[in-house]
Formats: sequence, structure tokens, C-alpha cells
Amino acid sequence: MDLSFSPDQLALKASAIEFASKELNHQLRERERAGEFSRDAWRACARFGIQGLPIPEEFGGSEADILTTVLVMEGLGYACRDNGLIFSLNAQMWSIELPLLKFGTPAQQRAYLPGLVSGDLIGVHAMTEPDSGSDAFSMRTRAERRGDRYILNGTKLYITNAPVADVVLVFASLNPGHGFAGACAFLVEKGTPGFTVSRGLDKMGLRTSPMGEIILTDCEVPVEHRLGKEGAGLAIFNSSMEWERSCILASAVGAMQRQLEACIRYAQERKQFGQAIGKFQSVSNKVADMYLRLETARLLIYKVAWLKQQGKSATAEAAAAKVFTSEAWVQSSLDAIQIHGAFGYMTESEIERDLRDSVAGTIYSGTSEIQRMIIARTLGL
Repeated sequence: MDLSFSPDQLALKASAIEFASKELNHQLRERERAGEFSRDAWRACARFGIQGLPIPEEFGGSEADILTTVLVMEGLGYACRDNGLIFSLNAQMWSIELPLLKFGTPAQQRAYLPGLVSGDLIGVHAMTEPDSGSDAFSMRTRAERRGDRYILNGTKLYITNAPVADVVLVFASLNPGHGFAGACAFLVEKGTPGFTVSRGLDKMGLRTSPMGEIILTDCEVPVEHRLGKEGAGLAIFNSSMEWERSCILASAVGAMQRQLEACIRYAQERKQFGQAIGKFQSVSNKVADMYLRLETARLLIYKVAWLKQQGKSATAEAAAAKVFTSEAWVQSSLDAIQIHGAFGYMTESEIERDLRDSVAGTIYSGTSEIQRMIIARTLGL
């Protein structure tokens, strides 16, 4: 496994760090307190090329390979303290852009990908329901074929980007008796009769990433808006999840690097009992543990990216990267607060925000418990 990066790849990461530090942190404390999504930051990311990283040039993207994409997202996470914005970007890239690229018709790709890449459109997928979370395919949302249309009825909950989305990839069951084999996916545009976002949801963290509930009431969707074949919902969802689990926490690696550097600086500067607190083993051991978690998470994510770039399956590896990195980010966030003491607990320090944002990583894209189940099954258990 060769993980040496080219000068061009490293330069792109460096430019992402410079871009994010200059353009994505403005008034973050106020926006985070208000739970405000920044369209200006979203469009700035599009101009830089974030949304188009994995997308072919014909649709406005840069067609970057997955290792390059992971490297850039790591740089973004390092310099952009707005973890909510990055989460919304990831939600669009992996849950609707790549499904469109892999399963979409040429007409569907032309209709949506250029706008998603340019920042003119915002998209996401809708799978989770009030009674369907980890057991994703027990969903109750139904699709009924009537001539050249499908009629959708159901409720989707905890949907990232829902309040601002222009297009949503909605999963519904065409034949409930067939279980996951009866699932389909549909591209539903904002403004479609019967499609409503009923409420925004207030969250512990990732507050600048909007989340909402979607209600589908006799929502008519043309046949040409079905993504893939009838019954292809499982294939679409699984393909999306493997990419998402491979890439969505690359930015967390960057955030953990930022945390580590901040803790080292503080441990060198802060003095107690006549010496820098970094001289105390109770503090220096925490810093060492943060370093170990960071390097392990980085290697796990790079390995998954390398496997995907080789065209190989990475089911267990993606699950391992996701569960380890998400839990490592939580623990390193706790350590960062502990090292900074009372100041770290204050919102003005902007240190405690990472803890609130990191907890969601153990839940979204499959909980830590589900990731461990996936790993165990690949080991024959």
C-alpha cells in the first residue's frame, strides 16, 4: 500500500487549508449559537471546488481520485472550525452526488450534478424514519406505481440539509413484502406537491448543519425521477454508505490534528506549580494519547481510500475507520477540554464545540454498534 502523496496533492491540501482559514470561520460563534446555515460559505466551498471533488469534469467537477478527496477534506477539517458546514457538504457529496453518478441516467446527471457541484443546488438523501433507524429497511414510507408516476406517502426524520435542500433522494418501499428487495429511490424536488419539510430540528452539536423532518403526502414523482431500477434501493444505499463511511470522517482527522496542536501549545504555555503543565505526566500522557488516536485514525481512513482507489471492496475496513475515528474524536475532544481546564469548558474558548459536534459521529452513517456488527459479520460471526 503506497500512501505517498504527490506534490500536486499536497499543494491542493495546503490550498484547502488556506481557503478555509480565510473564508469559512467568519462569525462562527454567532452562527453556531443561532443554528444558522451559511449559504455564503456553501457557495465559497463550491467556488473552491469542494462539492465537485469526486465528480467528472463534464459536470463541473475536478474528478479527483478518492485519496486526493480524502486529503482535501482532511485539510478542510483542519482549518474550518465549522464542523456543521463540513457535515452538510459530506451529506450531499456521498449521499446524492455519488448515487447520481453511479446509478443516474444521463438526463438525471445533467439535470442535477452541475447545480450540486456549482453550489446552486443543495441535496441529500432521506432514509431514516421515526421507527426506522439502524434497521433502515423496515421503513414505512411507501411508493405506489400509477402509470407513469409513483405516489409516495410517509415521513422521514433527522434528515440533514432538509430545510435548505432543493432535491432529496427519497427511499421508499414499492413492495413491503419483499423487504429490502422492494426498496426504491426517487429524486424529489423542493416544491413538488405533497412534499413538505414540517420542522427544523434543534441539535446538541453540528448546529450550523440544518436538519428537518420530511412529510410525503400523496407526493407524485414521475417515473423518470426514479434512481436506478425498481428494487435497486439496497444497492444504492449500500454503495452510498461505503463511500460515506470511507470519507465522511476525513475532516475529523483534520480537526483532531488541530486539537492536538492547540493542546501542545497550551501545555507549553500554561504554567502551574512553577512549570509548564506539559511537564506533568498526567497532561503529557493525554497529549500522547491524542497523537496515537490521530495517527491510527489517519492510517485507517487512508487505507480505505487506497482500497477503494484500487477498485476493491472495503466493507469491514470502512466500518473500522468509521467507528474508530468517530470514537477517537470524542475522546480527544474530552482530553482537549481537560487539558485546557475551565477555559476549555467555556464557549468562548471554541474548544468545547468540537466535543458537541463529535458525538454525532458515533451515530450518523451507522452507529458504532452497527459498525461493530458489520466487522463481526465479515469475520464470520
